[in-house]
Amino acid sequence: MEQTLSANALSMIDRYIHFRFGSAVCSVPYFNNKTVRARAALRATIGKGSPQDILSELESVAVKLHADRDALADETLKKILADSGLGVDCSAFAFYVLAAEAEARGYGKLERHIHFVNCTGLVGKVRCSLRPVENCDVATLADDRNSRIVTLDGVQPGDFISMLNDGEEKERDHILVVDRVGYEGAARPAKIHYSHAVAYPEDGVYGTGVRQGVIELNSAQGGAGSDTGSVTGSGDVSGAGSGAADHARSLTEALWSENGSVKGAERLFERAKKSKTEIRRLNLFEDIKNDK
Repeated sequence: MEQTLSANALSMIDRYIHFRFGSAVCSVPYFNNKTVRARAALRATIGKGSPQDILSELESVAVKLHADRDALADETLKKILADSGLGVDCSAFAFYVLAAEAEARGYGKLERHIHFVNCTGLVGKVRCSLRPVENCDVATLADDRNSRIVTLDGVQPGDFISMLNDGEEKERDHILVVDRVGYEGAARPAKIHYSHAVAYPEDGVYGTGVRQGVIELNSAQGGAGSDTGSVTGSGDVSGAGSGAADHARSLTEALWSENGSVKGAERLFERAKKSKTEIRRLNLFEDIKNDK
């Protein structure tokens, strides 16, 4: 038995994973604007683009390159996107998926329900109203004014896993969107399926993108790099209220796998152990009941 995001939100994820241009298909590359931030830049060129934003900009790029969209190979499409700086970062990806879910649940535009913590004063508020995606980072989504911690037993599609404050290494904050939850019987979650935009060091220039993975909560433990294709371990993750410690231990003792890649899952798992990692739900979704 399982629950999934709405068809609208799942379609948004698919449009990033299977981005199409002519006959070519690839995952939209990961792109972070930290080092190339530009005021009033196009969303697609600073890691904040929707699939449609990226497609619109790609059409202009293809004209400049004299590229035949009907003759492009998948690898060529990915290279053009990456070389042109067209992609999405983790918070923008999460924003668009959660926005699609909010629309499907009848809440309207997500930005109308977000408290933009980095925007103060009249000018800041105007800036955020005009460019909400650009001003909605992981810390904003994980702020208590926008979301709350949920227990592992209460996890549901539409929740997210935030990873903040990565100690001395100072890695960027990260976010995973829970797109599907498989249940053991009719109550306890057994598998958490997630999607995220990510770039691992071993990905190089053209291997980054939107990926999906699974956190198996009831699987037997095994070492990182074991034959299971998953990683496990222990460690504390921040929680809140009663049961927070159990939530943390269960999450970090689970089996993590991603696209069949042990290395990919291992790196993400290690990040989860080091960071302030929480399962959170938008306050907007408080009234959604688990109707498995």
